[in-house]
Amino acid sequence: MSITTEDERIGMQQASDAVAITLRKMREYAKPGISTKELDDYGGELLAQMGARSAPKLSYDFPGYTCIGVNEVVAHGVPSADKILKEGDLVNIDVSAELNGYWADNGGSFVLGEDIHGHGKLVEASKEILKKAISNIKGGVRISEIGRLIETEARKAGYTVIKNLTGHGVGRSLHEEPHEIANYCDRYNTTRFRKNSVVAIETFISTRSTIAETQADEWTLTGNKGGFVAQHEHTIMVTGGEPVIFTAQNGIWD
Repeated sequence: MSITTEDERIGMQQASDAVAITLRKMREYAKPGISTKELDDYGGELLAQMGARSAPKLSYDFPGYTCIGVNEVVAHGVPSADKILKEGDLVNIDVSAELNGYWADNGGSFVLGEDIHGHGKLVEASKEILKKAISNIKGGVRISEIGRLIETEARKAGYTVIKNLTGHGVGRSLHEEPHEIANYCDRYNTTRFRKNSVVAIETFISTRSTIAETQADEWTLTGNKGGFVAQHEHTIMVTGGEPVIFTAQNGIWD
């Protein structure tokens, strides 16, 4: 969507606060010994308390309020009572929701407890690459150039990117134009970021894989070459200068 009024900006900020606060509190709630379903139920309660509705449930009838991936899961992880979190797990939580007709999206990967498996370097790389990408976005910048930046920074750090998962427009629905804000330079994409538009920018930084493949449950995505992936995501408004980060309250850069 394109923000044209103060009411629209307030509406986007309120929806973004709901998903950002939920993501932050879910990250704080997560601990070894609880199931991903328990964590997801907590997230669902938080959204409900703020009057927000789970976007995956609304849009796709997803079997959870949020997407929670653990270790080898790249994205769209289905919460389960059988999946118990353990010390050192690489956990990803993606929270998107609708509130009063506005939709916002954010996510983040983190290491649960002590980094006994050494995932911390990957997580930090994903955070820093997202920060650099967002700081370079303004009206008129080619979307493909931000993709080039993300992939270049990933390579510098010794990583690859997942090429078939992308950022996207958001605002009046979960996925809007531009539909693909890729993590690499798609030379066929000549689209430019538009001032006042709302987009969800996300990194998918990988130790090995380049493509996310759908598993038997028709939801869960894992990498085509194995390894691990860290994802971080903010909903922002493009301006003529520094973007407005609507989901700043998620604290993924803290």
